[in-house]
Amino acid sequence: MQVETYTPADVMTPIGPYSHIAKAGPFIQISGTAGIDPATGDFAGPDAYSQAKRIVESFAYMLGTVGADLGQVMHINVFLKHTEDFSEMNRAYAEVMGDHRPARTVVIVADLPKPGARMTMNLMAVSKDS
Repeated sequence: MQVETYTPADVMTPIGPYSHIAKAGPFIQISGTAGIDPATGDFAGPDAYSQAKRIVESFAYMLGTVGADLGQVMHINVFLKHTEDFSEMNRAYAEVMGDHRPARTVVIVADLPKPGARMTMNLMAVSKDS
């Protein structure tokens, strides 16, 4: 199975030597994503709610570039910098994800590579045609 990698033009520029999306057959992986507004290059806001909402909206956009949507998400990892942000992250996450509830892991971390990030998330999905 061949692995194809992508970085869509309308997303945050990777901060390291990686692509945002890797796809092999029906499997799709999206790398760690921060809550950056691609129109401005800045965080969607300084708070957990704004950043979480922007991340899941970015996931929806990136999945669309490879023929999938949030309904094909199997698992999301959340790397949260502050435990107290858990409820606001959940509020934004639920608003954008709707009724789809994929498996999810939340890990509290000491720091993140993007200064100002309150969290990052990554995911695994399958394509619609699988």
